[in-house]
Amino acid sequence: MTRREQGPGLPGTDGCARVVVLGVAASDSHAVANHLIAHGLRELGFTVVNLGTCTGVAEFAAACAEHPEAEAVLIGSLNGHIHEDLRDLPAARESGAIRCPVVVGGNLSVGSHKDASAHERLYALGVDRILTDAQQLPGVLDELRAESARRTESAARHGAS
Repeated sequence: MTRREQGPGLPGTDGCARVVVLGVAASDSHAVANHLIAHGLRELGFTVVNLGTCTGVAEFAAACAEHPEAEAVLIGSLNGHIHEDLRDLPAARESGAIRCPVVVGGNLSVGSHKDASAHERLYALGVDRILTDAQQLPGVLDELRAESARRTESAARHGAS
């Protein structure tokens, strides 16, 4: 299996292929959910740029540069160390290396007791959405796409004024 696998994408409602960048956080080698999510998104018509496991922020940024049409970066973590794995995300967001929304999901903290501050810390790092169930992903991607379209339309209206 290649490090970067893509599937054929079907067009969205605007005729453009829907592209997402998918990977598992840098310290995490859990691959099964990653492949299941990639398969499910491809079945829905997405082109999935799957970076696989143990993916650092720099690799996500490089994929975003290679695929500027990407709707979102999707990062999974099952080992609970995503906060450390995303420590470079603020700089990548600030520099514009990752411009699209970042969505994370999985086991996002170590231990059986889940602290609410774990989500707050992820948002502070530059994460846009946190999912508790992979089945939420298609709906969230549709919401993010609609938000982007509204922002683009609003900017066009304000630019034309």
